[in-house]
Amino acid sequence: MNILIENADSSEYLTSNSEWTKNAVDAKRFAGTGLAFAAAKKEAIGKFNIVGYIAETKQFVNMEHGRGKGASEVAA
Repeated sequence: MNILIENADSSEYLTSNSEWTKNAVDAKRFAGTGLAFAAAKKEAIGKFNIVGYIAETKQFVNMEHGRGKGASEVAA
């Protein structure tokens, strides 16, 4: 299972170069939910989900959710 960060508002996934993609296959993979959660908290996004992605069956499993820095907090 691949562990990914999903932008809850846009349903896009964080890539290795801090961009967003609709394609889960192109998303950055994390070794654990804790690492993904810590990384997501630092991103300039609002609500996020930590999801497990099973590539063989193209299924998603919601694991955690939270809020990132949000665009307004990053600008301040």
